[in-house]
Amino acid sequence: MREFKVGILGVQGAIEEHVTCLAQALEEKGLVRNTVWIKSVKDVDSVDGLVIPGGESTVIGKILSSKRISQPIKERIYDGLPVLGICAGLVVLAKKSYDKVVGEKDQPTLSVMDVEVERNAFGRQRESFEADLEIPVLGEEKFKGVFIRAPSIVETESNVKVLSKLSGTIVAVQEGNMVGTSFHPELADDLRLHKYFLDIVNNNLEKE
Repeated sequence: MREFKVGILGVQGAIEEHVTCLAQALEEKGLVRNTVWIKSVKDVDSVDGLVIPGGESTVIGKILSSKRISQPIKERIYDGLPVLGICAGLVVLAKKSYDKVVGEKDQPTLSVMDVEVERNAFGRQRESFEADLEIPVLGEEKFKGVFIRAPSIVETESNVKVLSKLSGTIVAVQEGNMVGTSFHPELADDLRLHKYFLDIVNNNLEKE
C-alpha cells in the first residue's frame, strides 16, 4: 500500500473527528493510515496534505500567528500542498471575509483562496441544521451537509470551481489544490469528501 502523511491542524476545533474519518478513508482506499496533528513548523514540513477543521476562525488565525506557522503553511499551499478547509477552516483560507452581524473583522487568516465568505451566514449555534446537498464530483447520491454556525461563500473568482450550492448559496468550492466547505463532512457518516481530498493528495504526489 502506498503511504503518505495527512496533517490535521491541531490548534483548535473538531480535530478528532477528522482523524477518525481520514483513517477510515485511507484504509478503504488501500492507503497506509498515517495522520498527524499539526502544531509546529516542523509538522507543516512533514505532511503531504492538510485539513483545517471547523472551530473558531479568529482563534485559529491568532494561534497560527502566535506559533509563527501561518507563513510556512501559506508557502506550502502556494507550492501545491493540498488543503481542505472546513467551516472556520474555509474562513481561514479565504482572501476576504466579514461577519453577518458585526461586518468586517480584523482577524489573521492565511488569505490564499480567491473567495469572499460571510461568517455565520446561516445563523448561530441554535440555528444549526442538516441539508441534503448535490455535489456532482462525489457522485449522484446526495451528501448530508451539517451546518453549524456556517459561513457562506458570497463571491468567487473565475479560477474557483463551485462544487455545491444550497438554495442558490455556494457552500463548497475548489481552487486547484484547495477545497473549502461551509458544512462539516466529518459529522455526516459519509467518507466521500475525505476520499475526494485524498485523491487530490495522491494525484499531487504522482506529479512530483
